[in-house]
Amino acid sequence: MRPLIPFIHQLSRQEACDWIDTIQSQLPGCDICEFSQLSAVDRGQVEIAIVANPDPVEVAQLSRLKWVHSVWAGVEGMMANLSHMPFEIVRLTDPQLAQTMSEAVLAWVLYLHRDMPQYRQQQVDSLWQQLPYTDPADRHIAVLGLGLLGQRSASRLVDNGFRVSGWSRSVKQIDSVDCYAGDQLSALLAKADILVNLLPLTPATQGLMNRAFFQQVKNGAALINFGRGATVVESDLLEALNLGLISHAVLDVFAEEPLPPESPLCHHPQITLLPHISAPTSVATASRIVAGNITAYLSQGILPECVDKNRGY
Repeated sequence: MRPLIPFIHQLSRQEACDWIDTIQSQLPGCDICEFSQLSAVDRGQVEIAIVANPDPVEVAQLSRLKWVHSVWAGVEGMMANLSHMPFEIVRLTDPQLAQTMSEAVLAWVLYLHRDMPQYRQQQVDSLWQQLPYTDPADRHIAVLGLGLLGQRSASRLVDNGFRVSGWSRSVKQIDSVDCYAGDQLSALLAKADILVNLLPLTPATQGLMNRAFFQQVKNGAALINFGRGATVVESDLLEALNLGLISHAVLDVFAEEPLPPESPLCHHPQITLLPHISAPTSVATASRIVAGNITAYLSQGILPECVDKNRGY
């Protein structure tokens, strides 16, 4: 009997069809279908599901579910709604996603490093003025979060001549990167010129970047948030910008998305807004990884690395 694997999602019809068609091409020995196509009998037999922001009510109907594979790297929504369920959760770990994120990190670090916000304002003000140049070796970049995305981003910054440090929950070792861990965050904040947030959203990181956090940063440092919106207390960030504690913020993720047009973040002169585009998931590469993990499980019983439900990632 061919394994039946539902794709449970809250995507548009076209997005869902793209995922299902691509995953099906990678798993010719399985039947990939919409949740709505499952019969009552099917729902009692399914052991694996592929998910993208799934409806918890639908997932809960799969009584024999052993594990789910997310097509996205972020799983905070699933942890909030499904972590109490007995099945395992596997998040997407895609080297292509790390490459794409490192490209974005480098691009927007350079945007800040080469004073693009100031030059843009000078254009608006019809002001011709050259600003002093800083060598990358004299610009200290701190990457917060040293998972796969953070490690690749830190290394790419090193390759471009920047002085790079990183911070994570546990100790990491990365060539040419000064790694901080645990309670050493405050020491790093006081030194960095540009902070790059790539932290996942967990109970420990939610609201981490608050008033106390911004009061510890090097005066006039800049912030790039490509991690998760809820790690930043937006009102405290606005206060830090207005007080000059933070010189500029590049924000790609927000506690509420799409960002409401009435949000004070939208019109602040020291904020650059992006519509969650720093590292889009590739359907092609993600589907290959998901299919490879499912094939290994079906043929050899090998379960991919699962989310630690206590840590949240």
